[in-house]
Amino acid sequence: MIKFIQAEDTLPLRSLVLRNGAPLAEAKMEEDLTATTFHLGYFNEAGELLCILTCQQQTHAAFEGAGYRLRGMATHPDARQQGLAKQLLLAAIQHLKEVLNVDYLWFNARVVALPFYEKLQFEYLSTEFDIPGIGPHREMGMRF
Repeated sequence: MIKFIQAEDTLPLRSLVLRNGAPLAEAKMEEDLTATTFHLGYFNEAGELLCILTCQQQTHAAFEGAGYRLRGMATHPDARQQGLAKQLLLAAIQHLKEVLNVDYLWFNARVVALPFYEKLQFEYLSTEFDIPGIGPHREMGMRF
């Protein structure tokens, strides 16, 4: 089941998957509590949160109009390759398009995740760059 969640609900998975188990405080993002930011989670039948994402209002120079940025997308290691992230991202895109009337979504994609985003038709917006302590990334995005 996919539902809206609170910022603090995202922290354990962000820490585990995106920050190599760092303290939860290090998994917080400044924009987490901004009124226009939203968080989605995918829960299994037992009520365990298996996949998360955050979307924050933020424009990108490559696009015109209203934009959002995808942040902190993570799937529990035991739940990978089950299509959860795809379902969650598609739900976020639907909300952005149909409810918030957003024109595009963009993000910094980890190089290891590029094939996932390519399959969903996201386009490259940059060459590869390194985020210190996290690793190689490329900017990607999609107009709606």
